[in-house]
Amino acid sequence: MAENYTHETFLSPFTWRYGSNDMRKIWSLAHKRRLWRQIWVALAEVQSTVGLVTLEQVEDLRSQQNNVDLERAHELEADLRHDLMAEVHTYAEQCPIGGGIIHLGATSMDIEDNADALRLREALVIIESKLRALLLQLADLIENEADHVCMAYTHLQPAEPTTVGYRLAFTAQDLLDDFREIQRVKASILGKGFKGAVGTSASYQQLLQDKSLSPREFEAQIMQKLDLSSYEVAHQTYPRRQDWHVVNSLAGLAMTLYKFAFDLRLLQSPPLGEWAEPFGKHQIGSSAMPFKRNPINTENMDSLARFVASLPRVMWDNSAHSLLERTLDDSANRRAVLPEAFLATDELLKRMSRMVKGLQIRDEAIQRNLDIYGIFAATERLLMEAARKGGDRQELHEVIRKHSMSAWAAIQGGEKNPLADLLAGDDAFLSLLDVEAIYNYLSVDNYVGDAPERTRNLAQSIRDALV
Repeated sequence: MAENYTHETFLSPFTWRYGSNDMRKIWSLAHKRRLWRQIWVALAEVQSTVGLVTLEQVEDLRSQQNNVDLERAHELEADLRHDLMAEVHTYAEQCPIGGGIIHLGATSMDIEDNADALRLREALVIIESKLRALLLQLADLIENEADHVCMAYTHLQPAEPTTVGYRLAFTAQDLLDDFREIQRVKASILGKGFKGAVGTSASYQQLLQDKSLSPREFEAQIMQKLDLSSYEVAHQTYPRRQDWHVVNSLAGLAMTLYKFAFDLRLLQSPPLGEWAEPFGKHQIGSSAMPFKRNPINTENMDSLARFVASLPRVMWDNSAHSLLERTLDDSANRRAVLPEAFLATDELLKRMSRMVKGLQIRDEAIQRNLDIYGIFAATERLLMEAARKGGDRQELHEVIRKHSMSAWAAIQGGEKNPLADLLAGDDAFLSLLDVEAIYNYLSVDNYVGDAPERTRNLAQSIRDALV
């Protein structure tokens, strides 16, 4: 079996295009095999304490623990049709003294599932670290933009003013929830432990009869060496529900990043034009239309996030369909789903960090939209003040409605918004307020409630949570 892969054959985009090298290393075959060997050494070390194997045999295994030979293992697997046993034989060939005791008493998943639990935890550490850095980056940005007034949009229609910082704070708040969930899931990762073929520890009980350790004590000592706790009850594998929890936490994070990217795509469209993603000096937006500034980063984020969102269902099926003490129909898809879920999320975090760092906030477009649409929202304040002065709320509401319809028609005809002048000249309001007061109440520059205060509070909450 040739081990020389080039771009002349299919390679996953996660092999080189998406994700970081650190994340790829965790999900590499070589790293998995080194973890298997680490677990076999830990197994042998504890077996040596009760006289099942010798210290010389353990030392022989230790000496070759990191000397993974994938080419030889694949050569053996072509005949054995069992990847773990191919690694056992490869390892044994390298260890003339200790080779005969590798995997003593164990079943495949005693090794593979504990290794996978270790990889899940390692991968979550990377996600947690990058998410922490992103949150701190975002906290600075939302604080800086806390007072920057802009239009808010509901139903994709102009609504009332908000601030740029408050809009970003919504994303930051969700990301903080995602961070806490990632932390929770990481802390809850458990291995299968060493319980044998169907989880009863029968093989270990047989090995340990007349020895000083019970199967439970034996398992605990091995797991301590791996710095990993184990499930109290497992079948041939650890509960596949754990994979669902992990991938679901990644999908939750992807959901937050998807919404941000989608919002940025909307705000980047020329009719709004308020935000824009970074665009390189020599970047090409379209092969046919040289003028295009397509939002390729945020479109990429939404594409990858949509992919991550599809993966928890596969893990759900793996858990729900693990019949009786285990079936093998989860094995093939886990080889793809687990690494790709992490690599896609890793890429999402990298691109999100780039978006936050290089986000273009266009004051001119924000002010243009405020000038066009903000006054409609400010009519709410005018209505309240006029009603406080003794006006009939329902009659005033109808006056505003009629003038607003006229103003909308003028805007659609390309004219300047005339609403302020129409209201300031209407006797229904002039009988209650002077002209200057009417124009002041129709200003939206400070009509954002306590959004700036809440934005700053959230920024501080993020920093406090990440201490």
